[in-house]
Amino acid sequence: MYTEEQKQIIEYAGLLKALAHPVRLCLVHKLSQKDHLTVSYFVSCMGASQSNISQHLGKLKDLGIVTFEKEGNFVKYILSNEKVRKIVKTIFEEK
Repeated sequence: MYTEEQKQIIEYAGLLKALAHPVRLCLVHKLSQKDHLTVSYFVSCMGASQSNISQHLGKLKDLGIVTFEKEGNFVKYILSNEKVRKIVKTIFEEK
């Protein structure tokens, strides 16, 4: 049985592990700057294909970092984890 602090450490380690991939970090960074984005907007992330981006967004969704909304033929992704938003803001903060 883990203590609350240990559970929190495990949770944070999972979030940091998810952000450790360059494509996922790029996706989350772009999402932190806009309310919602579609897959086609992300194609510029690290030269990844649309299929690869969809896989990474799926991983982020499974981890509770992003959610999505369907609007007609489009799927809009939203950064839903405020801890991740703060981490990304800190990482990309201008000096």
